Amino acid sequence: MVVKIKKAVIPVAGLGTRMLPATKAIPKELLTIYDRPIIEHVVQEAIAGGITEIILVTRSGKEAIENHFDAHYELEHRLDKKGKEKTLGTIRNILPEEIKVTSIRQKDALGLGHAVLCAKHLLNNEPFAVLLPDVLVLDKVSRGENYSFIELIKAWDITGIGQIMVEFIGAHRVEEYGIADLGGAFAEPFESIKLKGLIEKPSSENAPSNLAVVGRYILPFKVFDLLGNTDVGVGDEIQLTDALDELLKLDEGLNALETDANIFDCGKKQGYLGANVAVGMKDPKIKEYLKALIETADT
Repeated sequence: MVVKIKKAVIPVAGLGTRMLPATKAIPKELLTIYDRPIIEHVVQEAIAGGITEIILVTRSGKEAIENHFDAHYELEHRLDKKGKEKTLGTIRNILPEEIKVTSIRQKDALGLGHAVLCAKHLLNNEPFAVLLPDVLVLDKVSRGENYSFIELIKAWDITGIGQIMVEFIGAHRVEEYGIADLGGAFAEPFESIKLKGLIEKPSSENAPSNLAVVGRYILPFKVFDLLGNTDVGVGDEIQLTDALDELLKLDEGLNALETDANIFDCGKKQGYLGANVAVGMKDPKIKEYLKALIETADT
């Protein structure tokens, strides 16, 4: 019987250097996408997939992220007293009551692989999800909100094999991402297909495909054995991709699941602005405003 995925690790210990000076005093995870912080978008995505415990891997100076998901009694009292029920609801109902948020600190900035390793003792030999907090997965309206992550969870439920979400990118961008090797096989969107290997930030000449790792994973607990023995890799960090590549050599294996969603890297200025526009366009009034603004800018 396949164990259900109930816990998600979200690494939030990064310095946000790509978004300076905005992130000098504000964690990048609390920068807003339209009307709420990106971390809230990502947490809601996890919950939609059936996650009941969020594990934040954090560091000193990031307490504001934890505070965002905690109660703010004075603010709630003032809003209640002023009869602002709609606004009150947006801060009171960020998380359902049954959702648990746990935090663990990453003492050294040793990369994504090390951040995930920090959560090992909280996972009790269970498979788990990893969601990167600066990546917004915006699914097509026709498929429904959070469709891609839900499908990733379903693929695990059906196969019992670890899953990595990937997207098709241009060849000029492969040097920026972990790239999936499918051995030349072709995958339809949302088809879970066997991975042959993963390469962290290869050159365009050495890339085995144009399928980039998105930042959404379903992983077996076995990966911790490999992370604990993974050498420092690209960027002098412990790369999760390197440990996953080793996992592929074992019997457990890993599958890739390609999404056709719009992916925004909100750790970069371009992706951040794009995400704000894309989410804002879902509001009919804002959509009309943006259209008029763009038309004005073009004249």
